[in-house]
Amino acid sequence: MGLSPRTAGKTAARASHSPAARAFLGKIEPFFAGEEVSGGPMLLAALAALICFNSPFGAGFARLWDTPVSISFGKITIAQSLAEWINDALLPLFFIIIGAEVKREIVAGELARWRTASLPLFGALGGMLVPIALFVLINAPTGSVRGWGTVVASDTAFGLGVVAMFGTRLPTGVRALLLAFAAIDDVGGLGVIAIAYTEHVAIVGLLVAAGCLAGMVALRAIGWVSTLPYILLAVLAWAGVFVSGVHPTIAGVLIGAVAAVYPRFSPEHFSDAIQHRVDQFQAAHRSSRDGDDALGRREAQDRSENRLGYLQEMAHATDRPSGRLIGLLNPWVSYLVLPLFALSNVRVPLSAAMLDGAIHSPIAIGIVVGLVAGKPLGFVGFTWLAEALGLAARPEGVTRAMMIGVGTLAGIGFTISLFIASIAFSRPQAMEEASLAILVASCLSGAIGYAILHRQACPA
Repeated sequence: MGLSPRTAGKTAARASHSPAARAFLGKIEPFFAGEEVSGGPMLLAALAALICFNSPFGAGFARLWDTPVSISFGKITIAQSLAEWINDALLPLFFIIIGAEVKREIVAGELARWRTASLPLFGALGGMLVPIALFVLINAPTGSVRGWGTVVASDTAFGLGVVAMFGTRLPTGVRALLLAFAAIDDVGGLGVIAIAYTEHVAIVGLLVAAGCLAGMVALRAIGWVSTLPYILLAVLAWAGVFVSGVHPTIAGVLIGAVAAVYPRFSPEHFSDAIQHRVDQFQAAHRSSRDGDDALGRREAQDRSENRLGYLQEMAHATDRPSGRLIGLLNPWVSYLVLPLFALSNVRVPLSAAMLDGAIHSPIAIGIVVGLVAGKPLGFVGFTWLAEALGLAARPEGVTRAMMIGVGTLAGIGFTISLFIASIAFSRPQAMEEASLAILVASCLSGAIGYAILHRQACPA
């Protein structure tokens, strides 16, 4: 759930030389080097963006991300700012991982049983409705209810990063529950963008995307192995959603969900299929090394290479496609995509006047209350009700207190919340107040959630 076994071993070796390393690396490194998407680089990027935006070079820093970038194909030209291209073209890669991980947990993980899988669904429903109700209640008198979408989504990367800091001291069901809940929340946030904040939808684009996704499913059904057709169809699906007017991150979730969870060959099938080829390889290798004539050794070398190619392909077929996809994208998303998103979207001027205005702003108060209080209240309340009615069950080992910790971590609403705020608020002051509130709420939710889970975790 935290570090990979190899990375954990390296960390333990370094920690044995230094008490400081032992205290620091064991708790902090999973936030930067976990097996899942790491939130640490994005956190550092967000801090860097805050510093740069509030420095004497702040105006130039903002202009950098507002630089127009155009893509032309014949008479068709698409012009957006650099920040918008990061949101539209790079951020979907993060949601491909989310879609693949959620499907893996539902099909073959902690959420494989329907009652366990339904728990995050009920939690996400409460985690969206209660924060929205609180935000609307606070902002209805001022007429600023348009920003209700900012309290819908949770930040999966930061939440998983906090859970990863506990390593194996928490049940695996905690991570699976948070992952599924945050992913459903994110999809809800993307749905909010598509329904509430999208003025025009081009149906043709959505039909193209649907056709491409259906094509990927068909390729899987016939056992197509080559990755190039999948990549081309995925790009076309993204393009279809992009031109439709719906945010392309929806395409990322759907593409990730298409990836197969089970490998083409099971370990048993692999074991039965390769033994004869291994024997052939060993015989050919001995002949290539000990043969009497050069021509015979060359032919034996060719046979050994042929058997190696067969064994390599058979071993490749034992990989889980979704796991391979996640492993391929994780470093790029953790260390490039999410940091670029933070650098280009965190624009909060920190001044006494601005802070004073945010403290008295219904928008900022609604966001903080919605995320910090509304998320855990909605999550815990709806999951408790679902369990009481027999409609859902907690994963093994997950206590009620852990559920509260998961619900609190869901109040980290960084990525999609900032994006929705940029769409919902046209006034710069309202956008700045909303961004500051999202940052404050995310920090509070992360700290409180960590404290709750720390009390529930097994001793190190």
